[in-house]
Amino acid sequence: MSVLNLAELKTPPIINGNTFNFEPFEPPFWLSNAHLQTILPTVLVKHNPAYRRELILDSHQISEVAYDFIDNSEPQPQHNQRYKTPLVVLFHGMEGSSASHYARTLATYVEQQGWHFVVGHFRGCGGVPMSNEVVYHAGDSEETHHTLGVLAERYETIYALGVSLGGNLLARYMADYADDAICAAAAVVSAPLDLASATTAMENLIGRRLYTPYLLNPMLTKVLSQRLDVTELNKITASERIQEFDEAFTAPRLGYRSPYDYYRQASAMPHLHKISKPTLIITAKDDPFLGINATAGDVSNSVILYEPVHGGHIGFVRWKDKGLDTNWVPETALQFFNTAASA
Repeated sequence: MSVLNLAELKTPPIINGNTFNFEPFEPPFWLSNAHLQTILPTVLVKHNPAYRRELILDSHQISEVAYDFIDNSEPQPQHNQRYKTPLVVLFHGMEGSSASHYARTLATYVEQQGWHFVVGHFRGCGGVPMSNEVVYHAGDSEETHHTLGVLAERYETIYALGVSLGGNLLARYMADYADDAICAAAAVVSAPLDLASATTAMENLIGRRLYTPYLLNPMLTKVLSQRLDVTELNKITASERIQEFDEAFTAPRLGYRSPYDYYRQASAMPHLHKISKPTLIITAKDDPFLGINATAGDVSNSVILYEPVHGGHIGFVRWKDKGLDTNWVPETALQFFNTAASA
């Protein structure tokens, strides 16, 4: 696969000899505002998929984590056999879940295509409390491999999509495991591939006032329910920025020297050149959550970069059939998976 930056797309890219035909994201001018794109899906998406939940132990065999499935009509396989219809796995964003707007949109779209779908939650997400002190983080490839391994026992073909923090997690996994990655192809959307610059980008006025509380408050609520010593408690309750929270809680709990040590070691950006399976990275140029984005020189020949001018953060709302539509991401991702599969 050739490496292409598709910001100025003229011809469709080729994936292992097959043409990746997809609709570039080009919203009308009145939908081009980054913050409008970011916020609109949270009120537009009305789908309520009928998930089937399973609780499965994490890689440490201690904490239960939630797997929320959408099953298709394929009969249950016989003993020692697996489902033949593909499964799409979603790795959600920071404090996201199967109830997040992008999860509900993707679940509904995948179900309509007749495929299986699952949200593999991180520890402590989806309403399931952690039962140990191991927290989820942006570079945990081992846990990602465990999640995919559990699913590979049931499904022959797995594709993965990661959004925001889950996108960095998936990109890092695809790089760390390379040929041994369980999923046949991956799509990464609105991912902070350079965590340090993304944290800095969130410190502008709108980011600090609008988005930081949205991300930080659920984490504070969750963490404050755990056993904390007085020093740790005081630092956490005083946190008003993501970096302050990571300094007070995330970095020390994970054994990093500082939040910037965590950002450096967990970021996928320095490792993207090791990806060997088809991977699509979609990043809007106007994403208000992100800092430094990947370029062609950062990635391997198995990666396609697409940087539309607009789209916001996990937004990509378009005007289609006389209405607002949020299906561009799942439509493009499944087109990518289908193209990779036919190679």
